[in-house]
Amino acid sequence: PAVPSVDIPHKLYFRIGEVARIVEVKPYVLRYWESEFAVLRPEKTASGHRLYRRRDVEILLDIKRLLYDEKFTISGAKKRLREINKEGEAAPPPTDSADHPPQVETDRQKDVLVSIRKELLDLYKMLNADLS
Repeated sequence: PAVPSVDIPHKLYFRIGEVARIVEVKPYVLRYWESEFAVLRPEKTASGHRLYRRRDVEILLDIKRLLYDEKFTISGAKKRLREINKEGEAAPPPTDSADHPPQVETDRQKDVLVSIRKELLDLYKMLNADLS
């Protein structure tokens, strides 16, 4: 389970910068862990930006604890995470949208669209600033 002293904001999705601050590692470390731990598969926006779910953040906190505090190797941490999942201490992320009420899916879709809209507005502002 995730480290209880870490306060994870109540959001559906997090950008890589937010996750890096919460987990207290650099974004490149998160990207590396994604390549090593198959359980980490953040969604990506149309522009390729990563969107992590709360469950991803919890898993990342577990990985950090195993690697940094308990001094596991990468392969040892992978094995321990599998054991944790088998013991039922941590459930794997949901894979079937049929498991979720339609409102939850609608909320997630809305959050993604709001995020995309913000990215588009940021790009628009950057392009207009370049023209000035």
